[in-house]
Amino acid sequence: MKKLRMLTLLAAASAFVVAISSTAFAGKDLKTVTFATDATWPPMEMVDANKNIVGFEIDLMNEIAKAAGFTPVYKNTAWDGIFAGLAAGRYDAVLSSVTITDERKKQFDFSDPYISVGQILVVSKSAGNVKVLADLKGKKVGAQIGTTGAFETKKVAGVELKTYDEVGLAFEDMAAGRISGVVCDEPTAAHYALQRQEYKAKFKIVGKSFTSESYGIAVQKGNKELVALLNKGIKAVKAKKIDEKLKKKWLR
Repeated sequence: MKKLRMLTLLAAASAFVVAISSTAFAGKDLKTVTFATDATWPPMEMVDANKNIVGFEIDLMNEIAKAAGFTPVYKNTAWDGIFAGLAAGRYDAVLSSVTITDERKKQFDFSDPYISVGQILVVSKSAGNVKVLADLKGKKVGAQIGTTGAFETKKVAGVELKTYDEVGLAFEDMAAGRISGVVCDEPTAAHYALQRQEYKAKFKIVGKSFTSESYGIAVQKGNKELVALLNKGIKAVKAKKIDEKLKKKWLR
């Protein structure tokens, strides 16, 4: 999760993006790096009561930036245009629970992975003996559009996929009885099903995760200088086990 996400919006721009060489980024000031993030995916990235972008990935990037010697700036960006914006150079990188896939690597370069997660199913506590997606044949299951959760749900014959611009809307629909399950990343499932006061008495996580995904930071193709800078910070943070401390803080 977040995520094998759709890249269809990049089809027209893909040839241009792939053609960019590392020389195009030579001399760029990397003292400040701007990251696009779709802050609707708690606890990884979200907007708090004070309108600040917070979450595991934000804290992690702050530590990565400190170790690598740059200042991070975060730009809240809707998911459906986030990769097109990167291709157009509206920001330097995408930090938004992005799964590293072979398809995406054709379009962008990636940092080293910084966390691994899987997709999992959340249902109502009144759902009965539901263990896997196939147990919901004939019913509707929600997922954020263009995510791994959506693609995995679509693979199951007989299950009707309902997509949402934001994963929180799927949980709202399930609470209202309009869908029978939600598929999303494990940390996000835990946030909604186990931690949200309005939901923890209603929802449960069932079965085991059924994918294995690594998240990375996406940058424009050929921007090797930024990839090296990010990897420097990731390596330092992991060496000090700061990432593990942040997991305990955010991914309970």
